[in-house]
This record gives sequence, C-alpha cells and structure tokens, in this order.
Amino acid sequence: MPITVPKGLPAIEALQKENIFVMDKYRAEHQDIRPLRILILNLMPTKSDTETQLVRLLSNSPLQIHVELLHMASHASRHTPMEYILKFYKNFDAVKGQRYDGMIISGAPVEHLDFSNVDYWPELCRVMDWSRNHVYSVLHVCWGAQAGLFYHFGIPKYNLPEKISGIFRHKVLNPAHPLLRGFDDQFSAPHSRYTEVRASDIEKIPELEILARSREAGIHLVARNNGRQFFVTGHFEYERDTLAREYKRDIKKGMHIAPPRHYFPGDDPLKKPEVRWQSHAFLFYSNWLNYFVYQGTPYDLEELKGV
Repeated sequence: MPITVPKGLPAIEALQKENIFVMDKYRAEHQDIRPLRILILNLMPTKSDTETQLVRLLSNSPLQIHVELLHMASHASRHTPMEYILKFYKNFDAVKGQRYDGMIISGAPVEHLDFSNVDYWPELCRVMDWSRNHVYSVLHVCWGAQAGLFYHFGIPKYNLPEKISGIFRHKVLNPAHPLLRGFDDQFSAPHSRYTEVRASDIEKIPELEILARSREAGIHLVARNNGRQFFVTGHFEYERDTLAREYKRDIKKGMHIAPPRHYFPGDDPLKKPEVRWQSHAFLFYSNWLNYFVYQGTPYDLEELKGV
C-alpha cells in the first residue's frame, strides 16, 4: 500500500527512488478506490488446484481484488467436470466486452505440441490479442509465458533433452526493477517443463528485458519495458507437494524420469520436500499488484489504452 506523507516532504524523493509509492495527503484524501479486477485464464487440467495456488498469492495484499475465472470454450476438459466449469468459469464471449486491471494466463501441459497444434490455440490468440487493449497488465506463466512470447514477439520455444523439474537458484539481473523490489540477489523458484525460451532470442527484442535467470533452469522472468506484460517460465505458485505429485504421477505412468532436483532433502523422494520459494513468491505477486496493476491502471477502465 502507498505511504501517505505531508506534501513537499524531502523524504519523498528518496523514497520514490527506492520504488516506494508515496502520495501526499491531498491525493490520499481525494483518490477514488475500487476493487481491482483480475481475470485468471486457467489452462491447467486440475483447475481447482491452480485456482487455489494463484488466489493464495493474490490475497497477500491489503488491496481489494475481484477475481474472475476464464476457460477456453474450444477445449473439453477431461479432469474438471463441466458442471464445475459452468458454475465458476466464464468463456471469452462473456468477458470480451469487459476491461480488467490485471490478468494471469496460466501454464498448460501441452509443451510437446507445436503452438498451432494445440486445439484451443486460435481462441487463445484471440484472448491474447484482446488483452492488449482490455487489460492493463498481463502475467503469463510457464507455457503461458512461452505462448505469449511467441504470439506477441515471435520468440520460439525449444525442446529440452530432458525435463527441467525442481527448485532452482536464480540471479536477479536488475535489482532496481519494481517487480523485484525486496528480492535477495539470488532466490529459489520451482520449474517444471520440457521446453525453454532462450536469451539470444529475447535479447533481439528491444521492448523486452530479462529480469532473472538460472544457471541450471535458464530464463525465469522477462518484462516488457512498459510494465504491461510479464513472462514467468517457472511456477512461483506451486505448493510444497506439487512437484512430488507430478513426479509420482509420471512414475505411475511408467516414465523413466529423475526426481525433481534440489527438492527432496538428500534427493530422497521418500522425504518431505522443503519450501524455499514461498516468501519470494508472495513478494513477486504483491509487487506486480502494487506497482503494475494498482498504481498504473486508470480508475475508469474505459480509459485503458492498448499496449
């Protein structure tokens, strides 16, 4: 939340240089407050798990947030009953006339497919195009990040020789960026994917900046320079046992796959995983909401301009 101080206080300039939101007493008394409208496009098969993970991170803020859930009408979910989707989710036709302060596009287990072979790709492209003029700031996660980078900037994804799964250390490349305010120089985050995007492709796009990367897991955080689009290749939202459940699921399928790296104590899958990423996960989502949704979005969303 912003800090309110007397107008003209010398401390204001120093605090603003540290990306601390400071407003004077007059602005505080006259500002209009309304709930932030956040739209979550949930592409994961176990929708209730992903909803819980994302809403938990969004809730770590004193801001009032109104969340709406979106699904792809062109895809039939095999893991979530249609009754559940009809009760809690909207389709694109129901939201395309609306405007939102923020949006999250989740990951999806379709990395082995070319983008054009994903059954809901044409619909997702319409949503991503629509988001440029109807959402102030969009957060793309994992496959959603790869899809967004490809659709908006033509950046391809590449198959990996083996799955990247585990908890990896990342280096902050731009500590002054508001999205990383309060981050340590290095932080941990989960990854779970079979494909990657590469720095050499991203660095060709002047509007994009790599904010964090891992020696083992590669690119993690990418920002558009106007704060309107962010791309996260990992999974800040994962719970303690998410990678363990994925690993056991794959083993049950008969897949020859290594345990997630740096996850189980002593790399022993029989031991309880340790959580080493949650504090930065909450901080990341709080920073996004504060600096790139709450502070940037117009009070009247009809005034929202395109990316």
